[in-house]
Amino acid sequence: MEEQFILRVPPAVAERIERLLNENASSSEDKSLDLSFPEDGRSGTFSIGDEHFPASLLDLPCVVESYKTYDDSCLIKTADIGQMIMVREPGDAAPDVIEYRHGLTPPMRDARKRRFRREPDLNPELVSRVEKDLLKIMAGGTADNVDILVLSEQEEAGEENSRGTNKKAAAPPVAKADAPQTVTNAGEADRSDSDESDDSV
Repeated sequence: MEEQFILRVPPAVAERIERLLNENASSSEDKSLDLSFPEDGRSGTFSIGDEHFPASLLDLPCVVESYKTYDDSCLIKTADIGQMIMVREPGDAAPDVIEYRHGLTPPMRDARKRRFRREPDLNPELVSRVEKDLLKIMAGGTADNVDILVLSEQEEAGEENSRGTNKKAAAPPVAKADAPQTVTNAGEADRSDSDESDDSV
């Protein structure tokens, strides 16, 4: 897998980058691209030619997969992208969060609030206590504050019998009475199937 990130730049900078990639670098006025981040790793500087732009490293609300193709038919997954470098105009304010809430496309606008399940409200003390208990159980010990009840085989059998008596016996199925046979009058002639009207319609 490759290491990739998404670089989002203002439209004017995008045109300059596209021109730099398409043309010969020696003939272009923007001969260099540079991206540098100081120790905090979240805010840095993007340079193209002699101009410098502020940049921020932001987390995406979900993982984006990237693919490439060699024959325009089969796609090969190359990376999972979870971060984006957003380049701003020099006057724009820096984002005060580390997660970009809107994703990359318009349907992902405010995605975490609209599309993703809310994280459960868990008590941190409860989580740490359960974690300690699990570690003790995995080490061969027992968890704290647990009542252990040991039953002998006769007590278990007695409990099962008492549970069985509480269950109601299923009622036997009721036998259906035979349908009465139709008796035709001796004086009437039998009607054929073609004479009968179809009542099912």
